[in-house]
Amino acid sequence: MSTLEIPALREIAESSNAWPFQEARKIVARLKKRPKDEVVFETGYGPSGLPHIGTFGEVARTTMVRHAFRVLTDDNIKTRLIAFSDDMDGLRKVPDNVPNRDMMAQHLGKPLSRVPDPFSSEYPSFAAANNARLRAFLDQFGFDYEFLSSTDCYTSGRFDATLLRVLERFEQIMEIMLPSLREERAQTYSPFLPISPRTEIVLQVPIMAHDATAGTITYEDPDTKQRVTTLVTGGRTKLQWKPDWAMRWVALGVDYEMAGKDLIDSVTLSGEVCRALGGSAPEGFNYELFLDEQGQKISKSKGNGLTIEEWLRYAPPESLSLFMYREPKAAKRLYFDVIPRHVDEYQQFLEAYERQDLRQRLANPVWHIHSGNPPKPNMPISFSMLLTLVASSNAENAETLWGFIGRYRPGVTPQTHPKLDALVRYAIHYFRDFVLPQKRFREPTEGERAALLDLREALSQLPADATAEQIQQVVYEVGRREPFLDKSGKVKSKDGRPGVTLDWFNMLYQVLLGQEKGPRFGSFVAVYGLNNTIEMIDGALARSA
Repeated sequence: MSTLEIPALREIAESSNAWPFQEARKIVARLKKRPKDEVVFETGYGPSGLPHIGTFGEVARTTMVRHAFRVLTDDNIKTRLIAFSDDMDGLRKVPDNVPNRDMMAQHLGKPLSRVPDPFSSEYPSFAAANNARLRAFLDQFGFDYEFLSSTDCYTSGRFDATLLRVLERFEQIMEIMLPSLREERAQTYSPFLPISPRTEIVLQVPIMAHDATAGTITYEDPDTKQRVTTLVTGGRTKLQWKPDWAMRWVALGVDYEMAGKDLIDSVTLSGEVCRALGGSAPEGFNYELFLDEQGQKISKSKGNGLTIEEWLRYAPPESLSLFMYREPKAAKRLYFDVIPRHVDEYQQFLEAYERQDLRQRLANPVWHIHSGNPPKPNMPISFSMLLTLVASSNAENAETLWGFIGRYRPGVTPQTHPKLDALVRYAIHYFRDFVLPQKRFREPTEGERAALLDLREALSQLPADATAEQIQQVVYEVGRREPFLDKSGKVKSKDGRPGVTLDWFNMLYQVLLGQEKGPRFGSFVAVYGLNNTIEMIDGALARSA
């Protein structure tokens, strides 16, 4: 918990507009109606594929709500976060991104926990391999959670009592589910899916009879046409996923679970089934889906958008947490070009935190990202600056970048600033993969050539130790001309004189660096060096001569 004074913290949290507090207040209100001594948060994961960025988002956001709840209740109520794996689901199709696909095809229809591991012989099943990856993935980010496997819960008897309640209320659940189904599907639908003792396949078959007293269902084997009666308990059956979701909420006492916007109808139906079982549907909200660069929904099967591994190749995990924190109910593009902004804005929020009062801090994303204890800011150079340095010097190694950094910030080394050292490596990866292939130098117009010559001359007159601010003033002064002079009156310098438009700075980056945007130009020159910048201008003028 935060080291800030608790009563004041809670009092401000109770009126905070930060969305984790808004969600946590729903759980507090729930407890007033139905008191209990433990609150259970849950996130779900389908191990038919590798853990993905949506999995991270759900766990990260739920963790933020959980911490907000702890603040609102002075941490007097025990909380748990269950990361639940739906590994009892049948394998519907062989994923495209796994080896030994022919082997897997022989096990279609079986629970994921009974399909052999296609990657190696290290794990007993495909689900076990992916579950291990999930846990390593969550551990990497330091999440506090309890892992539960659907297979373990079904086969151990943990779900037995609730499964029998589903059987007792079979007709009531059918009345809820049937109107949501197509006519053809409704004719064969049953909330129970028997698992064939002969083939181990999860069977999609009609139920011919059910006996709540005996705890059994009867169905016809689709291959032998024989009637089979089986207990619904002990892992002999599983539920269709919407009743399964409801059953799980009841059996595990789940109080909070969020879901994607595409599951709104499913949440509603599962909530009705949950109430039919005598439970209370958990609190939660439906978050918006992520979109790729074309504005299309991100899909695991399509492979569009970003993976966790890709984001973490180019940026630190805190930047991804910031992306997840912001506007969870708004659709957002999740593509490579969003990464640099979130890296720098995370640092900006971290630096602002130091200057803020308590109310402002509780609205600051870093408070939620770090569960009330954000680290001290210690990043002397922005990510966008590093990217521009790499682009301007074509740096292929970290040593070159550290040469610039050491001159600009004496005493700053990889040893004194390990996070900056990591950021340097991220910048090099990002430049190689995304910036370099897109570099397009445009030729300056005659007016722009004249401005660049004047800028070169002005920079050459500055002392070698000129500050970033002094350099920026020179850049402004040179740019205060047609066609860059701001005539709207909206942009003014500190001395009240007319400012310059963004076209001036955009031209500098497009002509000198072959990119559309960049950091504050004066700061860039201070880091890159006056002589290096003058040589860059000479090179641009020579290219366009």
